[in-house]
Amino acid sequence: MTMKPFKLHPQYREYIWGGKRLRPDAERTAEAWVVYEEDIIADGPWEGKSLAEAARVEKDTLLGSPVIGMTGLKFPLLIKIMDCADWLSLQVHPNNVQVRELEGEGFFGKMEGWYIVDAAAGAQLINGFLPGTTHDNIEATVGTRAMLDIVQYVDMHTGDSMLIRPGTLHALGPGLMVYEVQQTSDVTYRVYDWDRPKKAGRDLHLKQAKQVLDPSAGGKKSISHISAESSQLLFECEYFALRKISGISSENTLDTSGTSFHCLTMADGSGQVHGDGWERTLDRFETLVIPASCGQFAVLPGEFICLDAFVPD
Repeated sequence: MTMKPFKLHPQYREYIWGGKRLRPDAERTAEAWVVYEEDIIADGPWEGKSLAEAARVEKDTLLGSPVIGMTGLKFPLLIKIMDCADWLSLQVHPNNVQVRELEGEGFFGKMEGWYIVDAAAGAQLINGFLPGTTHDNIEATVGTRAMLDIVQYVDMHTGDSMLIRPGTLHALGPGLMVYEVQQTSDVTYRVYDWDRPKKAGRDLHLKQAKQVLDPSAGGKKSISHISAESSQLLFECEYFALRKISGISSENTLDTSGTSFHCLTMADGSGQVHGDGWERTLDRFETLVIPASCGQFAVLPGEFICLDAFVPD
């Protein structure tokens, strides 16, 4: 049985570092969770139900059998759009083994990948430690401003991308608008929070961080192709892959092959997608979930940047 594509109502998070670009009328909005298992489906037969509910019933029709083999009936990805008006905390995420040791069964590690939707002049992020940093250096500075002396700053520009593996110290900086795809996990160990006043939900997790931080871990920045017209695989790991489709002058045909859903998010502009018996328009920051059972689908020509996240076979 084939399941038709559907859109989701995003959930929003109003963290202290958020800006005004996602919801100009709100005081601040840090994150839009555009694909999240508790997001409500906006249209079609499952309208009004959560993505998690649909996954539990539709099973491989939505997810694909290989995906179920990895994470069961839990929707395996969390996708966010993040508006960074200030520095995020320095943080680190555990892998699948570490998270079960530290948090218990039922938790997943957190591999994540970033695509820079927009970057102000001079925007930076923190990515790992300076070469030569040791566990002793980390032990001596963790939780303090002194840690800023041993971290690695990276200049980021619109169109850059980066894969962040568990164990990597990282923080996004002001002026960045970021698309983030990650494992279905929000386990974050906060290492340093820029000496901000302590508020509920912004505790440091130094004991866990010391066990997880890897002094040699760091993501490698990828620069988007110069050509305005492209279909480009930005990164791929065992949990997800991300493809960028931009400025195409002819149909770009893709195929779920029955193995994984695809999540199409319009990062800039608007465009159209169609498949067997359906056609949908996507505006900026809207996401279309294409179930694994849909098979072939095509992104129509247009001036836009569309991001396609899926689980590789």
